[in-house]
Amino acid sequence: MFTLVVGGAASGKSEYAEGLVLASPHRPRYYIATMEPFDEEGKARVEKHRRMRADKEFETVECYTGLVSVRLPERGTVLLECIGNLAANELYSPQGAGSWSGALSAIVDGVDALLAQCDNLVVVSNEVFTGGTDYADGTEDYLRLVAGVNRALAQRADRVCEVVCGLPRYYKGAAG
Repeated sequence: MFTLVVGGAASGKSEYAEGLVLASPHRPRYYIATMEPFDEEGKARVEKHRRMRADKEFETVECYTGLVSVRLPERGTVLLECIGNLAANELYSPQGAGSWSGALSAIVDGVDALLAQCDNLVVVSNEVFTGGTDYADGTEDYLRLVAGVNRALAQRADRVCEVVCGLPRYYKGAAG
């Protein structure tokens, strides 16, 4: 089963996606973290999230770029959090794909590789292009990348859900 969960900032999408993973009977549980901590604030945020997941039996896998290289020790349930960070890393990090098309391929191919290794995949992504029209240089490329990834993943997904104010709405498939 592949579920794509999208939503705006602080919409409850991550909490909802985590609930889907916790409800899955497929073990082990993997949390693929894509936020690269660049400073003390980022490191503290990562540590906070690890503590929050500690009693939920997640095995954390850090992956900032090159998702296709992730190898899971055994099949189970995967939570990929989140496409927004992964897209920024692939587009702007020196280790990333660099170009828009390269980043799109790196992410989509990486998700395909995860799908081949697990029984259940839940991917969290951002809703884009609802926050304004006047963007700084480079921002529109990033937003187009996230939108392109969302479209490609939605085509592959069994279920597509948008979370608004903590409430899920399914556009493809049904709540499980």
